[in-house]
Amino acid sequence: MVATDPAAILRGMETGLPAEQADSLAEVTEEWLARLETALGAADASALEKLFHPDCHWRDVLALTWRIRTVSGRSAVLELLRAQGSATKPVKFRLDERRTPPRRVMRAGKATIEALFSFETTQGRGSGVVRLTPAGEDDGERKAWTVLTSLEELKGHEEALGRARPKGQSYSRDFRGPNWLDLRKAAALYTDHDPEVLVVGGGHAGLSIAARLSQLRVDTLIVDRGERIGDNWRKRYHALTLHNQVQVNHLPYMPFPPSWPAYIPKDKLAGWFEAYVESMELNYWTGTEFEGGSYDEKSGRWNVSLRKVDGTKRTLHPRHVVLATGVSGIPNRPDMPGLERFKGPVLHSSQYEDGGPWAGKSALVVGTGNSGHDIAQDLYSAGARVTLVQRSPTLITNIEPSAQLAYALYDEGPPLEDCDLIAMSLPLKLARESHRLMTEQGRKLDRELLEGLERVGFKLDFGDEGTGWQFKYLTRGGGYYFNVGCSDLLVKREVGLVQFSDIAEFVPEGARLKSGEVLSADLVVLATGYKGQEWLVRKLFGEAMAERVGPIWGFGEEQELRNMYMRTPQPGLWFIAGSLAQCRIFSRALALQVKALETGLLKE
Repeated sequence: MVATDPAAILRGMETGLPAEQADSLAEVTEEWLARLETALGAADASALEKLFHPDCHWRDVLALTWRIRTVSGRSAVLELLRAQGSATKPVKFRLDERRTPPRRVMRAGKATIEALFSFETTQGRGSGVVRLTPAGEDDGERKAWTVLTSLEELKGHEEALGRARPKGQSYSRDFRGPNWLDLRKAAALYTDHDPEVLVVGGGHAGLSIAARLSQLRVDTLIVDRGERIGDNWRKRYHALTLHNQVQVNHLPYMPFPPSWPAYIPKDKLAGWFEAYVESMELNYWTGTEFEGGSYDEKSGRWNVSLRKVDGTKRTLHPRHVVLATGVSGIPNRPDMPGLERFKGPVLHSSQYEDGGPWAGKSALVVGTGNSGHDIAQDLYSAGARVTLVQRSPTLITNIEPSAQLAYALYDEGPPLEDCDLIAMSLPLKLARESHRLMTEQGRKLDRELLEGLERVGFKLDFGDEGTGWQFKYLTRGGGYYFNVGCSDLLVKREVGLVQFSDIAEFVPEGARLKSGEVLSADLVVLATGYKGQEWLVRKLFGEAMAERVGPIWGFGEEQELRNMYMRTPQPGLWFIAGSLAQCRIFSRALALQVKALETGLLKE
C-alpha cells in the first residue's frame, strides 16, 4: 500500500535515526547553548570554534545584524559573531519550554538534533533553532550544523496582542460622544494627518504587514484598486482554489476556522479577507489606485498620489511605502507573430473568469504553469475544445501527495509558530538539498503520470539541479503545475497539446503551424505570467529609483531573496510578496524594522 500522507512519506525516508530520550536531547542542547553564551561573553574565538562544524551555517533574521542574511562556513560564522556579538550582546540562551522539545529529525538528508531556544539582545528578545550533529562518526560530542537567530520583539515596544487588552471606551462613557464605529471611520479617513506607512496592495501580503504594524502601534493605511476587499481573489477564474492546504496558509494572529476545507476556494478566502480587516481593525481604502510618487530626502517622507474610483485625487506623505502587489503585478504579454490579426478575444490569464460562455467553441491556452492548466481544465469542463500551447519545459507534480511534501512539517504536530520558526531556519544550501530530495521522491510517486505526459510530447523539467517547484517559484515566480486533473486530460488526449516552437504565426482563424495546419480557435488565453517587480518600480517611481533599488526576488549574495522583507537601497521603500506562509513569517521582520526606525533604535 502506497502512503499518501506527506508527513508519513517523509518519515519513511528517515531511516537509521538513533532512539534517544527527550531528556538527554535537552541536556545535550542546554550544554551547547551554555557553552555558546560563555564563549560569546568572553569573546573567546577558540571556544567558539569548537562549537561549530567546518561546514556550518548561521541564518540571522534581524537579531544580530538588523538584516536577513545567511553566512556559511565556520570562519564566516565566527566573523559574524565577532563583528556583531559585541554590539548586540546576545545572552540568556535557553531551551524555550513553551515550544516543541528537542527532537531527532532528518533535515536535507542528515540526522540531527533539532532544538528551539530563546535568547535576548540589548534591543530585543528572540527565538532560534539549532541543529546539532556528532563531531565525528565515533565522537559523542555535538557541534552545530545550522543556527537560526530571529528577532521576535523589541524591548519596550512589544506587540499589543496577547498582553493587556486595550480599554477602548471605558464603562463610564459619554452617550452623546463618538462610539467605536465613529472613531474607526474617523481614523481611516486621514483627514488631518498622514499614515506613517502606506501599504500598496490589499491581498494576503498587504494584510499581513498591516496587521503586524498595527500591533506595534504604527499608523498604517492599505490602498487597493479593487472595489471590495478580497477582489484580488474574488474576481479570478471561477474554479480557483489554493494549491496548498489550509494548515499552511493562516494569516497572522487569526487562524482559519477548523471547519474549513483542506483547499480553500477563492471566494471563501476573499470573504475571510473582509472579515480579517474588520476584526484586526485595519485601515483600508478600496477603489484606490496608487499612481506613484517621489521621495523627499530632506523630510524623509514620500509624496504619493492616489486616485479614487470617482476620479478624485489625494496626496499623502507617509514615511514608508510597502509594495505588497505580489511577486509581480504587471501581466506579461510577450510578442507573438500575427497575434494582433487574430479575430477573437485575446485574454491574459488575469482577465479570464469562466469557461461557460465558450461551451462548444475552441480555445488555445498559451502557457503550461498552474494558471494555464487550470484555465484549460475549466474550459474543457465547460464543453470547450481546448489546446494547451507549451512554451518551455514545465515541472508537473500531483497535488497529492507529491506537491504537499514541502509542507509535511505542518502535519507533524508542532504548533504553527514552531513550524514557522523551523521553516525559516533552513539555510539556502540545505533548503535546496531538502527540496531536491523531495522532488526525487515526488518523481517516484508520480512516475506513471510523468511517463504518460512524455508519451504525448509534453516537455518536463524538475528545476535547477532537480530542486523542484519551490525553487522555481523563489527564482522565477512560476514554471510548474500542481496536477488536479489537467495532466490526466493531456495524457488521455482530451485536451490537446502543441509546442509553441511548432507555431509559425497566429492568423485570424487561430494558429498556423509550421506544417501548414491551422489550429482553429475562438479564444486565445495568455497564461504567460507577469513581469518582475522591477517593472512596477520603474512605472511608479521612475528609472533612477529602479536602478537604485536593483533586482527584486531571486537570491542574492547573502543567500536571501533580494530586496524582500528588509531595508532596500531606497530609504522608506519596502517589498513583501510570496505565499501566505512566507508573508505570515516575514511580515514580522519587516514590521520590526519599521518600528525600530520609527523609534530611533535603527538608523537608515
